[in-house]
Amino acid sequence: MSYIIDRRLNGKHKSSVNRQRFLRRYREHIRKAVEEAVNKRSIQDLDRGEQITIPKRDIHEPHFGHGKGGVGSVVHPGNKEFSTGDRIPKPEGGGGGGAGQGNASNQGEGEDDFVFQISQEEFLNFVFEDLALPNLVRKELKEIKEFSLKHAGIVSEGTPSKLNIVRSMRNAYARRMVMSSSSRKKLAELEAERDAILADSSAASEEKAKLVWLDEQISLLKQKIEKTPFLDTYDLRYNHHVKEPRPSSKAVMFCIMDVSGSMTQETKNVAKRFFILLYLFLNRNYEKIDVVFIRHHTSAKEVSEEEFFYSRETGGTIVSSALRLMEKIVKDRYSPDQWNIYAAQASDGDNWDDDSRICRKLMEEELVDLVQYFTYIEITPRDHQSLWHAYEEVQTNHPKSFAMRHIVEVGDIYPVFRDLFQRRPHESNQ
Repeated sequence: MSYIIDRRLNGKHKSSVNRQRFLRRYREHIRKAVEEAVNKRSIQDLDRGEQITIPKRDIHEPHFGHGKGGVGSVVHPGNKEFSTGDRIPKPEGGGGGGAGQGNASNQGEGEDDFVFQISQEEFLNFVFEDLALPNLVRKELKEIKEFSLKHAGIVSEGTPSKLNIVRSMRNAYARRMVMSSSSRKKLAELEAERDAILADSSAASEEKAKLVWLDEQISLLKQKIEKTPFLDTYDLRYNHHVKEPRPSSKAVMFCIMDVSGSMTQETKNVAKRFFILLYLFLNRNYEKIDVVFIRHHTSAKEVSEEEFFYSRETGGTIVSSALRLMEKIVKDRYSPDQWNIYAAQASDGDNWDDDSRICRKLMEEELVDLVQYFTYIEITPRDHQSLWHAYEEVQTNHPKSFAMRHIVEVGDIYPVFRDLFQRRPHESNQ
């Protein structure tokens, strides 16, 4: 039996199969290191690789050994220090000749922890493992140019790349059998007649003279059969494929960030980290998804990615302006019949006077019915603010499409993010 191993994507002296097995074995260590890295890194370094350290106690390899067998006796030299069952310590380490850090010592022993590097691709795989947009559904076909190739049988004309070898050889064999059937039948008769003459020792001389003619006819028939083409263009058959339109899981994500004066620089950085995680997740996991960035203070406006993360504009706080702008953009550009609509809003919850009540009304009467999933993140070390209390009623009435989470510090971002977008059991990759 032969095995073919494709290593074209592997670097020199590397095995991606063994590496994937290793990553699966130490998944929990890596996931813990990844979570710590996400919390500690700056915004610019959020998507690079990471150095993983595995404690020496966790890399122990099991091994087989031979047990004692039979009956024997051993004579040891005199020993007054140890008794049966005592553990003999390993030899003590050298006096500071190693390359490690720290002062020299005449006591102690140990082994270094195992350290290795994971790539950017592997790092992001662990960051976004088992995450998905909730409630993503396939929308109706409207101006969607997505097709899938579907096998539609066998045809007699096609390109060489679609040649069906099995069907072609089967047709060739059947054609050869049909074209040479009469010759094979005649050949069998002549060979039987010749064998009969050769077997009859009392055959007349005339019959023996007939053998020469029989041999000539048999030779001619064999040549005729051999001249039958082994493969003819008539025999060729090709796989046929047709394009079949399919529904597309088109989605749009609205990122809404509060940049009012009540939002401190630290609070804004927390919000930006959350949105960068969300942006990386969307671009990595979904081929076709639009992202709309909205910043707001007393007024809201749609901005570019760069302005969303780096603009320093600020002002008062009227959260409803952002919700109204989102509603307008949805009606103008993203029909709910064709798009899965998502939104993530980050704020400190501080809002102007009676505007939180307006936000709740807008959410209840307009937006909740348009979106697949709306998430509200309140970033504050204090008690919940007015916007949180207004949204609580929305969450109670729409628990599947509206979610709220509280973030106090940077370390809460990644756990909250995974909690919001954890893949549900009934959901799969679209």
